[in-house]
Amino acid sequence: MRKRKFSSYALSDKLFLIIGYLFLALFVLAIIVPLIYIVIASFMDPVTLQNSGVTFDFSKWTITAYKRVVENRQIWVGFGNAILYSVAFTFISVAVTMLAAYPMSRKDFKGRGFFNVVFVITMFFGGGLIPTYLLISKLNMLDTIWAIILPGAFSVWNMIIARTYYSNVPSELREAASVDGANEITYFFKVLLPVCKPVIMVLVMWQFVGMWNSYFDAMIYLSSDYKQPLQLVLRAILIQNQPQPGMIADMQSTAARAQLGELLKYATIIISSIPLLVMYPFFQKYFDAGIMAGAVKG
Repeated sequence: MRKRKFSSYALSDKLFLIIGYLFLALFVLAIIVPLIYIVIASFMDPVTLQNSGVTFDFSKWTITAYKRVVENRQIWVGFGNAILYSVAFTFISVAVTMLAAYPMSRKDFKGRGFFNVVFVITMFFGGGLIPTYLLISKLNMLDTIWAIILPGAFSVWNMIIARTYYSNVPSELREAASVDGANEITYFFKVLLPVCKPVIMVLVMWQFVGMWNSYFDAMIYLSSDYKQPLQLVLRAILIQNQPQPGMIADMQSTAARAQLGELLKYATIIISSIPLLVMYPFFQKYFDAGIMAGAVKG
């Protein structure tokens, strides 16, 4: 069936499809090949990896890097913190975004144009690191979970996506809810939000991944070790296993630490990516509906 359909295309269309598939194949290879390399390299002996490269000789493989990472108690503390920060940040961020996007999608909302301009300005201009740090300090949020969650909880870009999705919902749905006696709150929570499930899932995925991979804010605002997220803990492990100044005289020790640091680098990439790899398949079916419906019209 597909061959018949392809043969019915014009020559220019066939060339366009072939070129498109070739570019798509190259793009997939550019993602898959490094991923396979990282997975294999994380199990290989560092000396063999450095001298011979990747090999499928299992006698040269080792789980030393994973043992070093997993046996570190701070890793589990970081895992717990990362999950807590990511879940709390995602919930607050998506809730604020959906609530803010609803009035901005209503054409009868007075001041809609003014607030749109204000929101867009914040996308291009920010206070900077030092003013933000001083603000966090004045609010007594340093070394607290709120310093990680609140500053970036509202995303104007996500609000625009949600606002556009709201605009695509048929107005007849609101009229039918009004006939049944539903007020704005009832309509929003019981009628509109269930319809907007695809865009909500997309925003949840975006915000969770963003917070999970974030370490800079935690590095700036958190000083207690037991509050550090996973990414910051893994960063510290990598730095600690790199050659230190003053060790140059001991070449053997320096080489061993460099090799172990290289091995740990691959293992930490795999460990920190596991939650996202497990999470993504459950959200994939919402991506097309959520992103495309929120980008059709503005």
